[in-house]
Amino acid sequence: MIQELTFQDVQAAAGRISGHVARTPCILSRTISELTGAQIWLKFETAQFTASFKERGALNKLLCLTDDERRRGVVTLSAGNHAQGVAYHAKRLGVKAVIVMPRYTPSNKVAQTRVHGAEVILSGESFEACRAVVDRLIEDRGLVLVHPFDDPLVAAGQGTIALEMLAQVPQLDTLVAPVGGGGLLSGMAVAARGVRKNIRLWGVQTESFPAVAAELKGETPVFASSTVAEGIAVREPGRAAMEILRQQVDEVCLVSESGIEDAVLMLLEIEKTVTEGAGAAGLALVLRYPERYRGRCVGLVLSGGNIDLPILSSIIQRGLVRGARMVRLHLEIRDVPGALAAVAGCIASTGANVLEVHHQRSFTHLTVTQAELEVVLLTRGPEHVQEVLTSLRDAGHRAEWREDDEGSWP
Repeated sequence: MIQELTFQDVQAAAGRISGHVARTPCILSRTISELTGAQIWLKFETAQFTASFKERGALNKLLCLTDDERRRGVVTLSAGNHAQGVAYHAKRLGVKAVIVMPRYTPSNKVAQTRVHGAEVILSGESFEACRAVVDRLIEDRGLVLVHPFDDPLVAAGQGTIALEMLAQVPQLDTLVAPVGGGGLLSGMAVAARGVRKNIRLWGVQTESFPAVAAELKGETPVFASSTVAEGIAVREPGRAAMEILRQQVDEVCLVSESGIEDAVLMLLEIEKTVTEGAGAAGLALVLRYPERYRGRCVGLVLSGGNIDLPILSSIIQRGLVRGARMVRLHLEIRDVPGALAAVAGCIASTGANVLEVHHQRSFTHLTVTQAELEVVLLTRGPEHVQEVLTSLRDAGHRAEWREDDEGSWP
C-alpha cells in the first residue's frame, strides 16, 4: 500500500536505480519565466531512454523482485509510458514481460513497447477495462503485477524525481506535476516533504479526466471519451495514493484540452522539446493561473515525450489557427480573367504566404458574374491579418476574416 511509503523508501529507490536511468536536467526557462512572472524550472524526463519518467518506478519494482518472481515474469496495464519502462528494463534484466494496453493507445507507444521485446495485448477501450485481462493473466500464467501507480515500490521510484529536482535547484519553493493514478505525485510528495516541509505541491489534471480533483473535493467526476493527455486519463486513482495526496498535496487543479495543446506548442517553440499532452499539463496550469505562481520558484515535470506524430501535427496546426498565424479569409471577386492574380498580388504585398486557395462558382448565392474565394494564409498574427484585410479592401475586394468560420455571406 502506498500509504506505507516513507522518505527512506524513496532514498533507497534512488540508490537502487542510480546509473540505470538518466539523472535528467532541470533547466531554467528564461522565456517562459518572463511570460509567466515566475522562475520556471523544467525537469526534462523526456530525456529518459524511453522518453518518460515511468522508467524510474518500473525499474525500482523490477529490481525488488524475488528470484521466483523473476522466473515467473511480470504483467502490467498501461497506455504506453509505463509499458515501455517495464518492457525496456525487464529485457535488460532478463525478465519476461506481458503488457496489456487499451486499443486506442497511440501506435508509436505500442510499437516502441514491442521493440523492447514485450508481449503486447491490445484489449478494451480504457485503463479499467484492461484490468480484467491482467487479472486473468495473473491467474492463468502466474505473472507478477507491476502496477503503473498503485504500488509502493513504483511510487518510490517516481518520487526520486523530486529528490533530484531539489538537489539540482535548492531554491525551488513549488513543484507541479501531472496526476492520473497518483503514483508520480504521491511519490514526489513524500520525497519533497522529506527534504523541505513547507514546499508547495500542486497536481494537474485535464478537465476531461478529473478523477483526483473531483474526489478531493467530494464531487462526482464526469469523464470525456478521450483526451490529448491520454497518459493521465485514469478514471479511478490508487486508493493509497489518494491518502497521501489528501495529506500532503496543496491542490489538484484542472486545465482545458486547448490549454494543454497550447502548452505543448509553447514548449516546442520556445524550448525546442517535444512533450506529450500529460507532459505539458504542468505548464498549462501555470499559464491558466499565472497569479498563483507569480514571483515563485516553480519546478515543472515534463513527464513524457511520447506523442503520436499525427496528434502533434494537429496540435501545431490548431495552435497556429488559435494564434491567428494561420487564417482563412473569405472574399467576393469578379469572375473575370486576372481577378485571382490581383488578390494574390495584394496578399503578397503584405508578406503573408498563401497555403490554399478554393475558388467557388457553383455552390454560392452570388451572381453569375461573381465568385467566392477562400484563401488560407500563414501570417505573423492578428495585426498582420488586419494588414492583409486592409490591403484587399483598399484594392476594392470584399474580404472577411471569420475567426469562428461560421455563418454565410450576407
